[in-house]
Formats: sequence, C-alpha cells, structure tokens
Amino acid sequence: MRHQIVPVTPFEQNCTLFWCEKTRQAAVIDPGGDVDRILAALAAEGLTLAKVLVTHGHIDHAGGVATLVARTGVPIEGPQAEDAFWIDAMGQQSRMFGFPDTAPFTPDRWLVDGDKVRFGEVELDVLHCPGHTPGHVVFFHAPSRLAQVGDVLFQGSIGRTDFPRGDHATLIASIKDKLFPLGDDVAFIPGHGPMSTLGEERRYNPFLSGRFG
Repeated sequence: MRHQIVPVTPFEQNCTLFWCEKTRQAAVIDPGGDVDRILAALAAEGLTLAKVLVTHGHIDHAGGVATLVARTGVPIEGPQAEDAFWIDAMGQQSRMFGFPDTAPFTPDRWLVDGDKVRFGEVELDVLHCPGHTPGHVVFFHAPSRLAQVGDVLFQGSIGRTDFPRGDHATLIASIKDKLFPLGDDVAFIPGHGPMSTLGEERRYNPFLSGRFG
C-alpha cells in the first residue's frame, strides 16, 4: 500500500490517499474540503477512487464528503455512529467556522471497533478511539505499520476535548489502550501537522508522560 497526504481547508487538515499498488484502487480518508485538489491528486497518480473513509464528524475532516461522493458515486464508510450528531450539524459547523455551506451525509456503513475496510487488495483495521469525539475511528494498515489517526494523537500533542461530548480521560485511554499496543514502530498520519511514530509519542509526548495531565 502507498499513501499521500493532501492538505485541505484553512485548518491544513491531512486528507490522506491510501491505495493498492496492484489494482490502483484508492480510498480517500477525511476529505474535509478542496475537493478539486483531492480529485487532481487521484488523477495524477492514475488512481480509481473506491470509497471515502471518515475518522470523525468535524467539518475540517468531513466537510467535503458530500461533494466528493456526489461527483464520484463512491460509498462512505465511517465514522462510528456516535458521531452522527456532528454530521447532522454540518451546516451549523460551516457557519460556526466560516466554511462554505456544507451538506450533511449518511454513511453507507457506520464502523465499529474490529471492523475491516477493504479496497483493491488492501485491508485496514478499524479501531474505535473516542475522546476527541465519541465516534472517532482510526484506520490501521498492519502490513505497512501505518495508521491514520485523525485528531486522536499528534506529534507532541493530543486531540482537544472541549467540544460537545469530548472527554479527556476517554481520549487518553484510547491512545494508551488502543494505539500504543499496535507497537512503537507504527508510523501515524495525524489529522494535522507532521507524521510521527507511536514510540516517539509514548516516550516524549508531554500529554502522555504525565507532565500535562
């Protein structure tokens, strides 16, 4: 499997392309906006979009889903159903954060912990990692030792928990009980900012070492 990060929206959100090298089938994870840019990246690599994957319902991650699907006809998978209230409020989110008016959507498949997502010959493991939002999921490709973690974990930081139904203790438990057991060697793409590894964050992230709570 190969991947490419396509920064989108004024929040520089890491929309991510994952694709199968053999079939050129691809998934777009978190198309928060700038749909033309995402489609151009797919075309430049000669990829066929197979599905849209969503880690959680915040607008910078999901604001372009309805438009992308309207233009491509592909199915939507994720997040977990507890984030439905965020997706239903997409229009309200767009006004709150100064985005163009954004339509809600209904995933073709709500995901739960332990699910598998497939495109081409690629299989991703789904981990339900609540805390930033209640329905947040993470996508992990075990053969590549690569995860897309959305806004659960960042290089040197963690997801904020002051939005509705966010919970700090739940987020820390998701990181320590779901992500860290994957292994220190696992590289991850966060929702914003540079990549890191789980080992680096386990050892040095101040929010996980006790320094900042």
